[in-house]
Amino acid sequence: MKVFHSPAQAGHAPTRYAMGQDVMPAREVPARVDELLALLQGSGHAVLSPRDLGITPLTRLHSEDYLEFLRTAHARWQEKFAGSPRSDWVVPLAFQNRYMGARPDSVVGQAGHYLSSTTSPIGAGTWSAILGAAHCALEAAQTLLEGERLAYALCRPPGHHAYRDIGAGFCYVNNAALAADHLARTLGRVAVLDIDVHHGNGTQGLFYERADVLFVSVHADPDHGYPFYAGRSDETGTGAGAGYNLNLPLPPGTRDAGWLPAIDRGLQRVREFAPAALVVSLGFDAHERDPSALLSVSTEGFRGAGQAIGAALAGSHLPCVLIQEGGYAIDCLGANLSAFLSGLRG
Repeated sequence: MKVFHSPAQAGHAPTRYAMGQDVMPAREVPARVDELLALLQGSGHAVLSPRDLGITPLTRLHSEDYLEFLRTAHARWQEKFAGSPRSDWVVPLAFQNRYMGARPDSVVGQAGHYLSSTTSPIGAGTWSAILGAAHCALEAAQTLLEGERLAYALCRPPGHHAYRDIGAGFCYVNNAALAADHLARTLGRVAVLDIDVHHGNGTQGLFYERADVLFVSVHADPDHGYPFYAGRSDETGTGAGAGYNLNLPLPPGTRDAGWLPAIDRGLQRVREFAPAALVVSLGFDAHERDPSALLSVSTEGFRGAGQAIGAALAGSHLPCVLIQEGGYAIDCLGANLSAFLSGLRG
């Protein structure tokens, strides 16, 4: 298995988030990747750095004005708030209703236009980390086109909440969607299976009107947690994409016995779709000790998920790229990845 990781990802290092009336320690921190890297290197995997692919591949799914905002926002914010404690991180002060008004010119206005929550701040190293994560996803996908059967992009920041021109939920650029789109341009039909505890609303939004990419998401019921406004079972696609979106929301506290059958159901839909490749948005935040506290999946549950996905890959001779998403119980991440990969390989 080829593994891709960019050292630039460590440059995005928020220390706290404003969530409602609370200021909380940041969950999406560099230590997440450190834990996963230690497991991979200790298991003998060679970890490769991606090439610098520039910004052009990102424009296939994300708008150029949004990417330009991500690239320049921190410098503009520092100039605006020079000398103020708030100058270190771009955090929205107000959120725009997209049904009204034009795109603002000021960086303060654009922060609320392009970022839909306070959990996606932009610091001095954020843009380099975004590019590094996206390049990891694209490089991992490219190896499948060159004959590899399995690749892993250790992406950080994660990406599955990012839309064409909106970032949120720790996400800025949609790494899994970039990988799927890259594969679909050559292979024609690609499936995305998202097992992060949160619905991949950004991935759904990017492919909702497309028939060449099937999106399947197994997640906690959005009535009980982020992203709240997407992820219900009646969201099945529209236009050419009608019938190519499957959401499998689960009640809070669901354990292995409920989670694994939902993954099996999602994989059955993947088999029916008969894709040429599979992209897995691999989140570990469904774990019973994760601070998200939405589902209660055990480490052995992740082994079971790996086994189910591995059997589907073997049965259909599918190549697969794993894209890292969430997972915030840092001391459990290595064990969960180890169990998942062990199951995946049979």
